[in-house]
Amino acid sequence: MDNDVSAGSTTTILGHLALGITLLAFGLGYTEVIDGVTAASAVSLATYVGGLALFIAGLLAFRDGDTFTGTAFAALGAFWFTWGVGADTQVSANAAGLFLLLFALVALSLTLGASAGAPLTRGAYGLLFVAMLLLAIAQFGDSGGLAKVGGWFAAAGGLVAWYAATAALAHWPTVLPRRAAGRGVTATG
Repeated sequence: MDNDVSAGSTTTILGHLALGITLLAFGLGYTEVIDGVTAASAVSLATYVGGLALFIAGLLAFRDGDTFTGTAFAALGAFWFTWGVGADTQVSANAAGLFLLLFALVALSLTLGASAGAPLTRGAYGLLFVAMLLLAIAQFGDSGGLAKVGGWFAAAGGLVAWYAATAALAHWPTVLPRRAAGRGVTATG
């Protein structure tokens, strides 16, 4: 199989699909770009798809001996489940900011841990880290504008995770082709 086309494991595909659609819905809710849709609109999706499905995908990855994917999906499943279940709970802005900041650190660990992995995986976790960090700062500073920017990063991360899963299913390329060294356009004169 071509190195530029990802086959992906069933567990990884399921996890990236669950992360992708949950993160996309969550992010679009924060951007408020769709009339009447807020981050709270993603609560059920976050609880069951992002929380339960992602956590189960993490357990399956552990069973298959994939420690990194198991850790990533189980941790993110715990995040989404906690966020979804606690969405109606009244907490201070600082407590909400701390929750997001702690999971930003988890996303940073996943980004750094994926350094040898697929570029799409690193990209999705990197965008998740930036989104969580911006949303945490927005909570601490009561900044709706910064929360919208964080929402766009979350939505972009969701699209990257979704594409990673779809590319694995459809056997699409996951990296841009590179030109061979010394094979560029030459000037004639």
